Amino acid sequence: MSAPVDLGRVDELATEIGREPEKLIPLLHALQEHYGYLPEPALSHLCEVTDIRPSAAAGVATFFDGFELEPAGKHRISICCGTACHVKGAERIHEAFARHLELGPGQRTDADGLFTLGKVACLGCCTLAPAVRIGEVTYGHVSADGAERLVYDFLDQADREERGIVPATPGDGRERAEVRVGLGSCCVAGGSDSVFRAVEQTLIRSKADAVVKRVGCVGMCHQTPLVEVVLPGREPSLYAQVSERDAPAIVRRHFPRPGLLGRLSSLFSRGIDRLLTDEAWPALERHALDVRDRPVAEFLERQRRIATEHSGEVDPLDLDECLARGGFGALDSCLSNSSPDELIDVLDRSGLRGRGGAGFPTAHKWKVAREAAGERKVVICNGDEGDPGAFMDRMILESSPFRVIEGLALAAWAIGAREGVFYVRAEYRLAVDRLREAIDLCRERGVLERDGFHLQLEGARGAGAFVCGEETALIASLEGRRGMPRLRPPFPAERGLAGAPTLVNNVETLALVPWIVRHGAQAFAAIGTATSTGTKVFALAGKVARGGLVEVPMGITVREVIEEVGGGVAGGGRLKAVQIGGPSGGCVPASLADTPIDYEALASVGSMMGSGGLVVLDQTDCMVDVTRFFLEFTQRQSCGRCAPCRLGTLRMLEIVDRIREGRGRPGDVELLEELSLQVAQSSLCGLGRTAPNPVLSPLRYFRGEWEAHLEGRCPAGRCKALIDYVVTESCIGCTVCAQRCPVDAIPMNPYERHEIDGELCTRCDVCRIACPVEAIEVQSKCRS
Repeated sequence: MSAPVDLGRVDELATEIGREPEKLIPLLHALQEHYGYLPEPALSHLCEVTDIRPSAAAGVATFFDGFELEPAGKHRISICCGTACHVKGAERIHEAFARHLELGPGQRTDADGLFTLGKVACLGCCTLAPAVRIGEVTYGHVSADGAERLVYDFLDQADREERGIVPATPGDGRERAEVRVGLGSCCVAGGSDSVFRAVEQTLIRSKADAVVKRVGCVGMCHQTPLVEVVLPGREPSLYAQVSERDAPAIVRRHFPRPGLLGRLSSLFSRGIDRLLTDEAWPALERHALDVRDRPVAEFLERQRRIATEHSGEVDPLDLDECLARGGFGALDSCLSNSSPDELIDVLDRSGLRGRGGAGFPTAHKWKVAREAAGERKVVICNGDEGDPGAFMDRMILESSPFRVIEGLALAAWAIGAREGVFYVRAEYRLAVDRLREAIDLCRERGVLERDGFHLQLEGARGAGAFVCGEETALIASLEGRRGMPRLRPPFPAERGLAGAPTLVNNVETLALVPWIVRHGAQAFAAIGTATSTGTKVFALAGKVARGGLVEVPMGITVREVIEEVGGGVAGGGRLKAVQIGGPSGGCVPASLADTPIDYEALASVGSMMGSGGLVVLDQTDCMVDVTRFFLEFTQRQSCGRCAPCRLGTLRMLEIVDRIREGRGRPGDVELLEELSLQVAQSSLCGLGRTAPNPVLSPLRYFRGEWEAHLEGRCPAGRCKALIDYVVTESCIGCTVCAQRCPVDAIPMNPYERHEIDGELCTRCDVCRIACPVEAIEVQSKCRS
């Protein structure tokens, strides 16, 4: 029998958060954080003490992926299933954790009630794929055979301080040396918080005249953790892939202790380093980067930082530093020297188009909202970045929250709004926390109250529904309802939140506005192409050598981004395709890699800009498997309101599953194409209308791969039902594969050529990766 639920906390939360229907999602978040899930007695009592109807509470709680209705373990293990993680083996990692926790079919929580295993659409750490979050700790580059070690590592450190937000060491206002440590989510997942603390402690012990400073995303996620030493009047020194063990050597190198005794102490410490280990001092050279080095220069020189301006240089929550670098200067200029119509005209002449997906002209959207009737108007920043494989908005919010706040304030002033709401994915806890702290700082300092202008801001967390990236679904969730899109018109700019004219722009769009105001419309329009001006921020991930956050001019080609910025396919592999735009986009094959990145050019080859995910695929990726991944995601995320999307994507998924498992029938490919076109033409909202894109482009460019699956072959060796693992004659009988096999499918026969039991084998790939002589191959099954 389950323990009784203490309902006193429900009353407290109703008082603290509110009793109105629109407070439902914040209340459910708070209840789940308290109880670990949403107990039925707590939901019932919530409806008794608030104005929320039981049907609404049940409907919302069951609609959003982020809410749990069953008791969960003490800790949650979330396997990221975003695009980059999927192509790097997320499914195998989920199976490995399930085996270690001894979970049976349908089970999610282990017998001890310690861990609950689940999947998350995307953790936003795509450059560290595959990624796994245990509790509040995110691990990157996880392997299937590392599941057990990760669980024990987490338990050993369960009492550690929560990772994520670390305050910078305060300064005294004068120019001082800085040791900058990146503390974005990817950096933290790579261990940068430990590096930060090690640097801080070493600086204190050495009495160095320097401050350790957290900074946002540098963009070079493939090199995390990053440490930059900035000395006044000297060129900065940058160190990559730093561990906490390297911190003392870095500090001693740049900040020798003062005085004779201090210098002798530093020399002694260096000597001890050299005697005791070859990693503490000499290895520092291996960590050092130079912006003139070819890999670094290539990554940086094609970029143009506008939305990501100053990222990696400033403390995200240092308002004084923000103001010193011109922050809120664009707002001051508009309030003092311009009019709302003039601001909208500047945006019109700049050619700025919305960076959230479809590329709608920003100025036109603002103009409609300004001309809409109504005393109350609202601006919403859409940070519900649900595309698997995308993390641009998260990085911008974590690195430059004041910049986005200024962009939203300019939008509010332009349309006559006095309210602003930031709607951010619940999975982006660091972004949510930093944004809320930045809002509080702006409120305390009166930054958004000047010259008769007053803006009230609040932050809201999503609850795990990809469809809420669509603006009418987002508004529905803010009103305490299921995130279901509605027919348009009226558009939100005419009738949105609570019936008020509502302007919805995404994070990157708002981050560009202050730069345009400060530098002028012509400066922005001069970048990019005639119809796609300015820059675009991309999350470059997948099978690429140099993954990270990149901001490049519109018009650059897909190939230039991958080869010149990204360093080409990782491991010397061959480019097969690039998936652009997440579940709404399509796959651009290697043969079309010279396609310019602009809205019209991408649409002409069956893809779209989307929010900016750019995932590189190589010859080991199966296009049928990739298609199935995106189709399963969109089918699961369908709100269910319209039949074409709800039922059409389900039928499409059934066909793809048949083909992927070698059970395809003649005519399946043609039927899949027909269904795709029907769903695209008749669905209610953008999710359904674009869901077929990741299906149609692989069918168009990789037809031979589909036909091979109909014959029972997977050319990429990816689809489990169509492959076998075979031990070749190169086997030396070392038994490493037998020791690593998690299901005992390889008998232990020392010094003999091993054999794999095909009936027991789960195709987890552990044996192939572990084999020291590469004696295990993946072969297509032969049909009898």
